[in-house]
Amino acid sequence: MKLVSDPAIANKIRKMNQRVRWQDPLIVERNIDQTRLVLEDGQGDNPEFSFLVVGDSGSGKHRGHNPQRQIAELMLPHHNESRFMLHTGDVIYLVGSSEYYQQNFIEPYREFILGGEHPKLIAYDQMIFKLPILPVPGNHDYYNLPILLSLASLTTLPLRRLLRSRLDLDVGLHGSGTGEAYAHAFIDYLKALQLPGELSSHLDRHYTGKTDTGLCLKYEPGHFTRLPNRYYTFRYGGIDFFALDSNTFNDPPPLPKTKQGDADRKILEKRREDLEQEKQHIIETSAQLRPENPIEADQLDDFHAKVSQIEEIIVDIKKQLASDKTMQTDIEQLDWLKKRLIESWNNSEVRGRVIYFHHPPYVTEATKWQQAQTLIIRDRFRGVLDAVAKEIGSLNQDRPLVDLVLNGHAHCLEHLETMDTGHADSGIHWLVCGGSGFSLRRQRIEGADLMEENRLVARSHLFIGRNGQGSQKRRPYSGLRIDVKGYGQPKFIVRPLVAEWHQRQWHNRELEPLII
Repeated sequence: MKLVSDPAIANKIRKMNQRVRWQDPLIVERNIDQTRLVLEDGQGDNPEFSFLVVGDSGSGKHRGHNPQRQIAELMLPHHNESRFMLHTGDVIYLVGSSEYYQQNFIEPYREFILGGEHPKLIAYDQMIFKLPILPVPGNHDYYNLPILLSLASLTTLPLRRLLRSRLDLDVGLHGSGTGEAYAHAFIDYLKALQLPGELSSHLDRHYTGKTDTGLCLKYEPGHFTRLPNRYYTFRYGGIDFFALDSNTFNDPPPLPKTKQGDADRKILEKRREDLEQEKQHIIETSAQLRPENPIEADQLDDFHAKVSQIEEIIVDIKKQLASDKTMQTDIEQLDWLKKRLIESWNNSEVRGRVIYFHHPPYVTEATKWQQAQTLIIRDRFRGVLDAVAKEIGSLNQDRPLVDLVLNGHAHCLEHLETMDTGHADSGIHWLVCGGSGFSLRRQRIEGADLMEENRLVARSHLFIGRNGQGSQKRRPYSGLRIDVKGYGQPKFIVRPLVAEWHQRQWHNRELEPLII
């Protein structure tokens, strides 16, 4: 039985455009840039500031513990010293449903939300953040429930009874609505403004930020905290931040119609069949476990993560098996990134660049490092940077085109650095922050060096994920505080914040800072 359904890229783009009334005549007439926001907190000109990062957090409670809440509590002492929090996606597991925002987002992050002292009174589509939370959508934020499973959920609740298992899969009556819940929670949902004059009045109030690309949305902590679009940019302390929606450029090319392509197809089909059988075995085995037993509760936690992992691999295989007629690429977004990076490098007021999106181009986590989605994201991101490098020439003076790239998707914390890749993504530092709540995964057994043919393209300097076996198994969940220092070329001091679940107890620790 399929537990998730990943909508087609064309549907994701079309529905998200409808929700923000993309290029509505009234918006065009006012010269409003729908991909930009101004963070109006009165401190945006300060070149030294701090921000927080979390990702892949939205799993709610585990058996007897809540990793997401633990990480949120670790970040509370840094709240007043930080200007905003970036979220690298997968805000809500398993299928981005609005039903789980209360348990899996509002409750854990209640101190960051206006009225958080009474979290049960906060509607998921009415959140106002005291500390800005600036997310990008993850794949789970777009997932839907297959129609047969959705119908079954209506007649037999909770879902785990239907499956005869004890896995709490965080699946309710429906899925995300192709990102509908995410859009209502975080994006300025202009589609809802249908009465005469309503859109005009709203634009007058909230789209007054002045930039070199026109008017834009004004994000006001504690008052109006909405994003203009699924991908966007903002400038803070002389740093340009670019938030991308990688869910719309992660389709791999179709398998070639050759003997080798046919052979690869058969291998993938067999792999998918084996995974479906493995998933069913896990579900059936879990029915025999007792959540009140601490050891068996940990096993259920592992099984929950394994089922989700299998579903993601099946989705990846499905993308590879798709014909060329169904493959889509969000060219408009990639062209936007290229254009904005070129503009950034030609602006003397900008001294650094940070990009964040969900799917990591480089990672050594065991389940993600060689997925088709990982490799195609790498290829398409490289293509953008190569085009930017060609356009700006020597303007960057041998500096990497981007100072820092932040990703999620892989359930770990990792710091990598690209070597000479033969492309314009050389010399970049990459931080994978995807271990902030959902069950963790291990590093690949092949080690820290990533190769392409005979070329070393990236090296992992730090990996924090699941490790150990049996009673010595450790689950170090994580988030980041990043301090931006310096008045010219910025220095980033990365402070990993770690809460480790070991032998049914929490052990908090702050690692030595990384200096980038």
